[in-house]
Parts: sequence; structure tokens; C-alpha cells
Amino acid sequence: MDRVLRVVVVDDSAYVRKVVREILSRSPFVEVVGTARDGREALDLVEELDPDVVTCDLIMPELDGVGFVREQMQRRPVPIIIMSVAKETAEAALTALDAGAVDFVQKPTALASEKIFEVSTELIEKVKAAGNIALNRISTAPPPLSPVISTPATKIFGNHSVDLVVIGISTGGPQALKRLIPQLPEDFPVPVVMVMHMPVGYTEMYAAKLNEQSQLQVREAAEGDEVKPGYVFLAQAGRHLTLKRDGSGKVVTHLDAKPFDMLHRPAVDVLFKSAAEVYGNRVLGVVMTGMGSDGKEGAAWIKAQGGVVFTEAESSCVVYGMPSVVMEAGLSDKSIALDDMAHAIMEVV
Repeated sequence: MDRVLRVVVVDDSAYVRKVVREILSRSPFVEVVGTARDGREALDLVEELDPDVVTCDLIMPELDGVGFVREQMQRRPVPIIIMSVAKETAEAALTALDAGAVDFVQKPTALASEKIFEVSTELIEKVKAAGNIALNRISTAPPPLSPVISTPATKIFGNHSVDLVVIGISTGGPQALKRLIPQLPEDFPVPVVMVMHMPVGYTEMYAAKLNEQSQLQVREAAEGDEVKPGYVFLAQAGRHLTLKRDGSGKVVTHLDAKPFDMLHRPAVDVLFKSAAEVYGNRVLGVVMTGMGSDGKEGAAWIKAQGGVVFTEAESSCVVYGMPSVVMEAGLSDKSIALDDMAHAIMEVV
């Protein structure tokens, strides 16, 4: 990165504003150019200072975080990172993401604000990633209302047959999955299992909201769920999700804190490797928007078993990180824009 990102910090706590400024000032590539106490003040400040990124609390007087995101996106899209406490504000955080916020960082607790220093590295990296987002990729458009119509498969990969779709996604994921999953039809013939990088406390509620919009049954994965057609399983935040066969031969989910030496928990790599081990060459792996390289090793496992890997095209990614490393490693069979992804999946499945 060769430019300094200009950031506005929005929080009703003077202490948190001070700490966030101090955290971000540790990076030579970030400069806090202003702070605001609430959403109303933030709207004026963004208009005046034209920052590259905004960090924003959710619970504030005058105009809260959700209201600020909605109003700011109508005025002029800008990358906004929500900072919130999961249990108290999970629903509001998901609403803010729907309204156009690009990412979020979980505060440790509402009362132990001094622990906010624990998220220093995560916050700096997410601000740097957000600062490189093209504004035209911040989507506030409603998801498609109609599922893709089932048609005879176009054998773009010969006679290859798929028994499982696994998806890995991160930054920009909540919005992207709400565009993709509702397009899969009720008669979609194979199960879908997903890892999305989210803080603990969000995945159950997110899965429930996605389920309301989808033809398939979407749920947060629990221990021992049978992996079968008609279902979409989302990995639980804080635990890796793997697949295994039980005594009767059925494929079921397994949740585990191990392995501990992973940057993310759950990790896309862990799910993809497990899927390749259980299903062999009958796996379609899809690596979508997100920063970092999680999914590269997992994609290599799928390809080594003879499976298929798709990556989301740069044109629709909020952050073209995870798909790009898979592409650069020569592991992607096809690069596909988000709104074409459901059709491409249906062609293989």
C-alpha cells in the first residue's frame, strides 16, 4: 500500500474514539482525520472530510449506526466498518451490513472497553482492506427474488458429477450470500455447506435471516446434522466445521475447536479438506469475496481429489483476496461474477 487512508471514527464513547484513533495511528498507512459522537455528526463530517473509510459504533444517540449507514449510502457510498458487541447488537449489525456496511469488528464487551486494544491487528487490517474497495462494489441492491430454474446440466466439465457444494467467503459475505443462496431452487439436488468468517454470536441469527429468503433450509450447523439435499449449513463462529461418515454411512457435521493453529475459526481450508476426504472428486468448492488466503489450501485438496473449484470474479468481489490467491495458484476452473454464480453452480450440479 503506497497511500495513506483517511479514516473517520464514529462512537459515542470519548474513550473508544481515543483508543481507536490510537490503534489506527500505529499503522503508517492510516490517518484518523476526524471523529464524531453520533451518526448525525458523522454525516456532516464525512461530507466535509471525504474519508476513505469510516468506523462506526451501532448504539448512539441522535442517529444510530444503522441509520447512519442507510443515510450515508444514499448520499454517497463509502466503506463503513461496524464496531459492535455481538450479543447485544447482533441483529442491528446484520441490518447495517444489509444497508451497505462492508465489514465489522467485534468489541470484546460493552463494559470492558479497555480490552478494545485486543482487536488492534484485526481492525487495522480491515481498515486497509476497506480502503481498497471500489465504491461500485458496495451493493445495497435487494437480492434476486426468483430462484434459478432447474435445467438439464450443460456438461462444461464432461461427465463430472457433484454430490456436495462447499462455499468459503469472508469480507462482503453477508451481502453476497443473500444474493446467491436465494437463487438456488427448492429442488437443488445436493447439500451446501458454508464457512463465512464472522465473530461469535452472529452466525445463528444470520442463518435464520437467510433461511427466510431462501427456498432451501438454511441453518447454523450443529453437531451430528445429516448433510443431505435441501439443506444449507453455515459453520458456527468459533468452531471448525468438518464432515464425516457415521456408523450407518451417512455424512454428518462435526464441530471442533481444533486445529488451533489456524488464523480463522472456522476456516475454509478445514471444511474444504474434509469435504474432499469424504466426497472425493464429487465436490464443487466455491471461493468468494474476502481478504486473506483462507481457501487456497482447501481448494488444492479438492483439486487433488479431482473435484471442481470456482472463484468469484474480481468485478463483483467486495475484496478480491481469497479468490485471487486461488486463481494465482492455478486452482480455479472458472471465475464467475456473483450474479452468474447460481447459474454456474446449477450447470455442474
